[in-house]
Amino acid sequence: MQENCVLYEELRPAEFVARLNECPVAYIPLGTLEWHGYHLPLGADGIQSQNIFKILANLVGGIVLPMVFLGPDCKEHKNGKDFYGMDVCGFEEDNPQQLIGSAYYMEENQFEQLLNTILSNLKRAGFKIVIAHGHGPSTNFFAKRKQFYKEKIGIDTYTLWDLGSPTEDGIMTDHAAANETSLVMALRPDLVNINRLENDTPPVAVWGKDPRLNASIEEGRKLIQLNIKTVSKKIENLVKNISYDKVSVEYKNVKNLLS
Repeated sequence: MQENCVLYEELRPAEFVARLNECPVAYIPLGTLEWHGYHLPLGADGIQSQNIFKILANLVGGIVLPMVFLGPDCKEHKNGKDFYGMDVCGFEEDNPQQLIGSAYYMEENQFEQLLNTILSNLKRAGFKIVIAHGHGPSTNFFAKRKQFYKEKIGIDTYTLWDLGSPTEDGIMTDHAAANETSLVMALRPDLVNINRLENDTPPVAVWGKDPRLNASIEEGRKLIQLNIKTVSKKIENLVKNISYDKVSVEYKNVKNLLS
């Protein structure tokens, strides 16, 4: 399948309008800059969700936004330092440690305002449906707000867990373990070095099935195929059942700003 330009930031106005009028769906990759073991890149969350969204946008339409790399998570403050996410979960109780490269944390009220602002702007731009997915706590927070987004902003929202599989066969259901490692292997094999885990026992901040035993490109492709098939059909049905006005790029009374 030939890839189309589906990234919001790369579209020219006429290209944006054409894609919006065909399918008023926006995809938001909820990424982080976060430790994902020694073997995966720090941006693994956004890399997975953005690439899955690119596949969907090429298949059924819609536009993919830039990665949102800030998000909420569990947090502890100890000995004058802040620890969040896998800083806490990845170590024994009362022994949090700052994982090098993790730089994504924001409070839930800040994240709430950020999402409200993004969705309000997307509503103004003409989108009717927003699908967001990625970092677990960010995705769960987004999912809990769907009624608010519908009633107060006027936009329907979904995650890939809503539209695909919410189980271990879904998209991004562990942390740097077999599921996520397989997905990155399938999407960006150049960014995975499983050998980095060879002497890491137990692996630091890897939560789920051991990727050294259970991750593979084939498994990643299977997960993607399974979910894309289900999600794409549901998106097509959602778009068929909404009404929306087409937009254009015609302007009047343009002020001459040339010098």
